[in-house]
Amino acid sequence: MTTLTRIRTQVDGAMRLATTPMNRLLSAGWSPYSRLILVRDQADWVIDEEMRALSRIARTLRIREVGDRWISGSRHQSVFYGNQFSLLAPDWLQSTHRVGVAYFHGKPGTGVKDFDTLYERLCLHHERISRIQASHSEMRDCLLATGIESDKVHLIPIGINLDYFHVQTPESKLKAREQFGIPQSAVVVGSFQKDGSGWGKGLEPKLIKGPDIFLKTVERLRSRIPELFVVLSGPARGYVKTGLETLGVPYRHFKFDHYAEVGTLFQTLDCYLITSRQEGGPKAVLESMASGVPLVTTRVGQAMDMVSHGINGYMVEVDDTEGLAVWAEHVLTHPSERPAIQQACRQTAEANSYESQTPLWSRFLEGFVERST
Repeated sequence: MTTLTRIRTQVDGAMRLATTPMNRLLSAGWSPYSRLILVRDQADWVIDEEMRALSRIARTLRIREVGDRWISGSRHQSVFYGNQFSLLAPDWLQSTHRVGVAYFHGKPGTGVKDFDTLYERLCLHHERISRIQASHSEMRDCLLATGIESDKVHLIPIGINLDYFHVQTPESKLKAREQFGIPQSAVVVGSFQKDGSGWGKGLEPKLIKGPDIFLKTVERLRSRIPELFVVLSGPARGYVKTGLETLGVPYRHFKFDHYAEVGTLFQTLDCYLITSRQEGGPKAVLESMASGVPLVTTRVGQAMDMVSHGINGYMVEVDDTEGLAVWAEHVLTHPSERPAIQQACRQTAEANSYESQTPLWSRFLEGFVERST
């Protein structure tokens, strides 16, 4: 199922649930724009976690949230779509609601048809949108180029729940490796991002996520780090798993029912790699920083705004396989630098926690949805 098909199915399903006369009757007494309707991704992945966090922030700000079954079961309320591809469905254009959307990634002209179609639609209909969340400065600037009014676009990064991520210690690494069956002597590189197409095995690579670059980087590291071991998480990792088997690099792949478990998996790592060509986050930028795990990343998404090379991580240009390998090797062979990196990483994560973002969301929601008294 393609991204667009999945989004349309979710929106259509929410619409059908909402069209009962009872829902219309119950919402008839609502004041205009007094309810926030959060439309989740329903994939139980990054966007759903962001919507759960926004729901908690909304309660803190005394904003009343109702489920997405009320999209067409009410009128003149405030709808926030967690996935920008919801804008490819036609329903929001005819809606009476105020419309907000998270627009994390999708630069036009990068070879992805859905990105081009989505951006063209935004250019044509940006006057119908009241708020857009951009997760990083490159995407913000791209959105402003559509002609949308600048006060509608708010830079709010994909945040981090610090309750799930703690700074790694020698003791926590030992315990986590015992828990997950990872050799204590191994030099462990992590990659927890979905980088295969679809939600199945993921044998077809999603090239904007750079799984081919990841494998080329690991291949270079294999000859330099004899005890190299890769830990994977996330759905649709089949392409990377097949590649690691071909390279003869040992790995383990973990799937979790609860997002919080990812935090424990970070405790097993010596280094985290992001090899993407385009990103909205990824969420792993702050997850690795919050865990005090050295990050080596391409210049994408939130990494461009948050990573200071050599201070709280290491950053190279997109497609620079050798640069990724060089700095990953540096991280893995210079353990004395880890305490300073850990401290700087954690400070960056704390500055971007959901709690720290509450003022940003307060400004975003001001004038978009009314607060309860």
